[in-house]
Amino acid sequence: MFRLHATLFVPLMLLFITTSGYANTILSATLTNSQENPPTTPTLTTGAPRPASFGTATFNLNDAMTALTFSATIFNIDFTGSQTADPNDNLVAAHIHASATVTPTTNAGVAWGFFGTPFNDNSPNDVVNTPFVTGVGGTISGKRDLNEGNGTTLAAQLPNILSGRSYINFHTVQFPSGEIRGAIAVVPEPSTLLLFGIGILGLGLGRWRSQAGTRRGSRAS
Repeated sequence: MFRLHATLFVPLMLLFITTSGYANTILSATLTNSQENPPTTPTLTTGAPRPASFGTATFNLNDAMTALTFSATIFNIDFTGSQTADPNDNLVAAHIHASATVTPTTNAGVAWGFFGTPFNDNSPNDVVNTPFVTGVGGTISGKRDLNEGNGTTLAAQLPNILSGRSYINFHTVQFPSGEIRGAIAVVPEPSTLLLFGIGILGLGLGRWRSQAGTRRGSRAS
């Protein structure tokens, strides 16, 4: 019985520890060719296919809602212009787009640029661009401060960002309007994850009790 209690107690405590005092809002995006409008099919300049590009991005909005930090890892887009011989996959720009009218099948203007033009991570410049040492792609991170934006501000765009009406976009030589795109969505709050964890543990406890009852019935017979 003690072993069961310990088994249930440890993950429950880990859930509690990881969620206690957690105030920031976490968002994420999965970038693909199919999310572009219209969808993209990467090719070489010869017309032959090249590997599909893709990536992931995470965002952290501080509790005061004055800064949005992010980190994106992108594959099969050339971050230096020399990771591949063909220029079609060369990265030319990367932005966050947002608008009250954004849907998965509509586009919006640049709200904040962090690579190429426009470049808005300038108060101060927090961009760290790390191309892969081997392979094609890289990781890029930055921070959108309160007054940074392309003719707008973080404060003005927060309603769009928090309601799923924004996306992150990476633009290449072949697709100057965007080669991969990912909708930015809020990750469930830690309290929701905690309740989910408690529910899973409850199901486990119920199953254990059922099995224990079966074992006792077998011994009694």
